[in-house]
Amino acid sequence: MEQSLLTKREFLKKTAQYAAGTAVGLAGISAISGNKLFAEPTAATWPFPYVKLDSKDVMKRAHKLYYADKDCGSGAFGAIVNALQEQIGEPWTNIPIEILLYGRGGGAGWGTLCGTLNGGAALISMVTPKLDSTALINELWGWYTQEPLPSTNSNQMAIAGEFESHKFDGDLPQSISSSPLCHTSVSLWAHAANKKVGDIERKERCGRICADVAGKTVEILNAWYDKTFQQTWAVPESNKGCLACHGVSAFYDVMANMTCEQCHGADPHGTGSVKSISSDASDVIIHQNFPNPFMGSTNIKFEVNASGKTKLEIYDIQGYLVSTILDNGILERGTYETNWAGTDDNGNRVNAGIYFARLTFANTQKLIKMQVLR
Repeated sequence: MEQSLLTKREFLKKTAQYAAGTAVGLAGISAISGNKLFAEPTAATWPFPYVKLDSKDVMKRAHKLYYADKDCGSGAFGAIVNALQEQIGEPWTNIPIEILLYGRGGGAGWGTLCGTLNGGAALISMVTPKLDSTALINELWGWYTQEPLPSTNSNQMAIAGEFESHKFDGDLPQSISSSPLCHTSVSLWAHAANKKVGDIERKERCGRICADVAGKTVEILNAWYDKTFQQTWAVPESNKGCLACHGVSAFYDVMANMTCEQCHGADPHGTGSVKSISSDASDVIIHQNFPNPFMGSTNIKFEVNASGKTKLEIYDIQGYLVSTILDNGILERGTYETNWAGTDDNGNRVNAGIYFARLTFANTQKLIKMQVLR
């Protein structure tokens, strides 16, 4: 077979033509892509675009993602992101839903903020201005703390077989967490349902709550989109007494919306152990305890001449704190009486010896010496 051979001159000529053509082609691409070989995706601006979504469709997506190894955080977040990817496209197509994987178990198993609430709040923050997002997130988190969950709606969807995953399709008990914390929410439900954290019913419970939170987030955002959103959540009544002193109008040392009593109890300052015996007081005084010396317990009477934070503590002769009887309790002007049983804060009996009771009110401290016998 005869083969055609290029002379050296012909080879160089054709190579030059090819190079020129390539240069023209690259120049054309460069002109199209702004002097870059490959054009970049359209730059996203915040807030991201939003369109109204079907909350039930999003609930199904969230439940599916929860069991598809996305857990609660990426499940709630991803269900809405995926729906927006289909409805809008960019910039949502560039968002990996796995960025919320850390939310599982209240933050990589730390039991803090529920992962579903992390996901819902993140989505709200992506599509709404900062001022709007606060009210919407408060509504979502407040609803979560006050709603019996899993919701009747998600229970009925599971029973009807509307979810794609069927690990457990039966009815599940409901509980009210009064807290956005994963640990509190899960533990209260486990006690109410008489289940262990590792039981399939508990896992399904969180799968349904993932669906509930994703659906509620969409309901809130749809109302915001329609300009019909009205906040229904309010600070719990039980918090108002706390915030009257700890809020912006007084000490301003607390920023909290969830129920105070859940962590601090009904008597956080220990004022229940202090009995008011008179509304009269002219000074800050701590009277000598009686009896003194004592073997069992002793009574301590003191006075404060105004309303404010009051602290009553017991120290040993070396200056170590033994017991806190009153820890910055807010007392009104008056005379009070309490009892010390000769024990430390762990309930252990103290050794015989000299102890001091110290009363602190505003910038004033008063001290008495007591003797414990054995």
